[in-house]
Amino acid sequence: MGSPVKITHYYHSGFSVEEDDLLFVFDYWRGEQHELKGRNQITPEQLLAYRKVFVFISHEHIDHMDPIVFTWKDTAPVSYIVSSDMPVGTRGKRMAPGDTLELDPGVRVTAFSSTDLGVSFLLDLHGRKIFHAGDLNFWHWRDESTLREIDEAEQEFRAAVRPLSREKIDVAFFPVDPRQGTMFEAGANYFILQVKPRLLIPMHYFHRTEIILDYVRTAGSRTTEVLAMPGIGDQILLDFDEEGFMTISFPRRDPDDSSEDEGIDHLEDNPFAESDLPLSQLSETDGEAPEDPSAV
Repeated sequence: MGSPVKITHYYHSGFSVEEDDLLFVFDYWRGEQHELKGRNQITPEQLLAYRKVFVFISHEHIDHMDPIVFTWKDTAPVSYIVSSDMPVGTRGKRMAPGDTLELDPGVRVTAFSSTDLGVSFLLDLHGRKIFHAGDLNFWHWRDESTLREIDEAEQEFRAAVRPLSREKIDVAFFPVDPRQGTMFEAGANYFILQVKPRLLIPMHYFHRTEIILDYVRTAGSRTTEVLAMPGIGDQILLDFDEEGFMTISFPRRDPDDSSEDEGIDHLEDNPFAESDLPLSQLSETDGEAPEDPSAV
């Protein structure tokens, strides 16, 4: 089933997916106050380590499109894949819902609908399917919308999810946004029930870490594991065996790296290092409480 896949969370809805010498970066954003900093942000020099780098931008909202990504092209082998409704002049290959693009032998991406601007992306990485929802969600705003508005939002969301229910998705990055108030998790729960991804990772929660940690404790199902990656710089490794079974593990940080760390602490000698609990909650040292991943 190919080499292990490394997933890194940056900030908000920003993730990267790495396999061998290929890197795929989704909706990278450093934050309004540049909360993403230090060794946890992407630099052009880091990108030189890869044969190909693909940067995906699901839509033009600033929290999904950091202008800095367009400077990477000056140094590294970067290609851009953007939604077809991006402003004229935006660099990149444009994709509308239903479009498929071959990126490398055995690697392709298909664009699906969103319930906001732009598209969502389904990456087929040598048979492993990884979905980034962009702003696809059930945006019902139940505490302030009318019943008609809620019903229209639900119908639009169900229609957008329907084609995805025919896909066998291994990993899904999906919005779980507490700003919606009551039933903020309704979209993610419906997606889990209908699409049944093997692993769902919440995103787009504006670093409301405590709410997401509560959500993941009860959100899983028989077919879907829900895993929080709340810390800036959190990483997981996915291994797929010949029978298609997926194993999740947590890579350890370099003990010689003493640079500032806004995310997870080093896990060496941590008895919980192989746990499936949220990563940033595992980093206890010398009996102290784990670092608050929201303190950036």
